Amino acid sequence: MGRLVPAVTRALDILELFLDGDGTLSAPDIVRKLQLPRTTVHELVTTLAARQYIVPVTGQPGRYRLGVRPYQLGSRYAEQLDLAAEGQQVARSVAETCDETVHVAILENTDVIYIAKVDSTHAVRMVSAAGRRLPAHCTSVGKMLLASLSETELAARIPDGSELPGMTPNSITDAGALREALAEIRQRGIAVENRESNPDVSCVAAPVRDRTGQVVAALSISVPMIRWSDDRRGELEQLAAKGAAELSERLGHRSVA
Repeated sequence: MGRLVPAVTRALDILELFLDGDGTLSAPDIVRKLQLPRTTVHELVTTLAARQYIVPVTGQPGRYRLGVRPYQLGSRYAEQLDLAAEGQQVARSVAETCDETVHVAILENTDVIYIAKVDSTHAVRMVSAAGRRLPAHCTSVGKMLLASLSETELAARIPDGSELPGMTPNSITDAGALREALAEIRQRGIAVENRESNPDVSCVAAPVRDRTGQVVAALSISVPMIRWSDDRRGELEQLAAKGAAELSERLGHRSVA
């Protein structure tokens, strides 16, 4: 485990002070409560204000209250909690229809994190768990989520010329090849993984959108190769798209007819 960064710890200590009292503080209040040097507090308060984590209180010079940024972070946290709960329900419905393992995942930097999962009842099935993290480019959900990024966002996370880690011989390890795959995914609206994270499993995935239309997750269906075929793939692509659309509707998304 890495060491704690003192400046970040102090900044968070300041933010947490706003949870008590009337929700407003001055720099002297912070100095007194945290026993920090005045110069340090001034620098931290200036930084937090510049990033909109705190804002001046109107009519009370020198006092601050929480700004819009903590609210945005809290709202995103709440959205993810709702997404996980709703995702689990939809994943269960999809799994009951196809009797294969269904995941819902979100993107974090260049990884995917599975936030919901329902297992197949077959003896031979994919073994995984909610909370698991995998390289996004090796999974159908991850490729679906990467395909939803703008070119600028994608380049920031995976610069041109990057060598990507592989999980199986089928994994995409070249950034250029990945971009070609993502372009096809954007066109089709469906992502397919051909034994790229597990040599015995293939997957299909579809995008999940929130009320603003932004892709916030992806829903996938994972199938052992013994039950995989072109016909089966087509069926599962339709089912994944239907499940993702249902989850999107639960999050407030309304598709354009």
